[in-house]
Amino acid sequence: MLGKPKELEGVLLVDKPTGFTSHDVVARLRRKLAMKRIGHAGTLDPMATGLLIILVGKATRISQYLTNLDKEYEGTIELGKTTNSQDADGEVMETRPVPPLTEAEVRAVMQTFLGDQYQMPPMFSAIKVDGVPLYKRARKGEEVEREPRFIRVAGYELTRFALPHLDFRLRCSKGTYVRTLAHDLGQKLGCGAHLSALRRTATDKFRIDAALPLEEIEKLPLADIEKRLLPVYAVVPSLVA
Repeated sequence: MLGKPKELEGVLLVDKPTGFTSHDVVARLRRKLAMKRIGHAGTLDPMATGLLIILVGKATRISQYLTNLDKEYEGTIELGKTTNSQDADGEVMETRPVPPLTEAEVRAVMQTFLGDQYQMPPMFSAIKVDGVPLYKRARKGEEVEREPRFIRVAGYELTRFALPHLDFRLRCSKGTYVRTLAHDLGQKLGCGAHLSALRRTATDKFRIDAALPLEEIEKLPLADIEKRLLPVYAVVPSLVA
């Protein structure tokens, strides 16, 4: 008599494609691995690509630890246009001319975002108020009072200056809305802005270089996927007795 198939366990590093929600990636991997106990640590918006930490089997118990880790991103901001979602997936709400900014001026304003601060979450977010996600109210044109959240920005660097586009590299704490930083930067520069591209390149010690695109993972035999799983004791040694 055949025994119950072995359930996989560990941490899988996935390079999320654009157009997918984090839940979409989890659903695809549940089908691939024929397992229900799969989650993720740290949501990425559909527009964003990059590192998504997937927790397989009993590794889901370390979700809180991994979610709390600092993140690193690379992205592009487009000046002169604001959107209702603060990113390229939203509806353009206002268009303004971009002033003749210099690279030094932009760098100086970006430096004002460094350090500990409180950030107002955007209306287009999954945060719930009275049990209803904010994005559902935002789609109805509603504006709801929100509580600002504590964040820390450790680095906000300009990597390419090509008006109206600015490429950047960001290091920040969990819960930081990168699109809100882009929006707020545009406000400080006097022309408005939105986030036009975003890629998560790292979560603490986990780097995008070690991740595989979702499409490639789905083509692998289960045995090869198992080899790519990082054991819990290697990811969070303090949780192992």
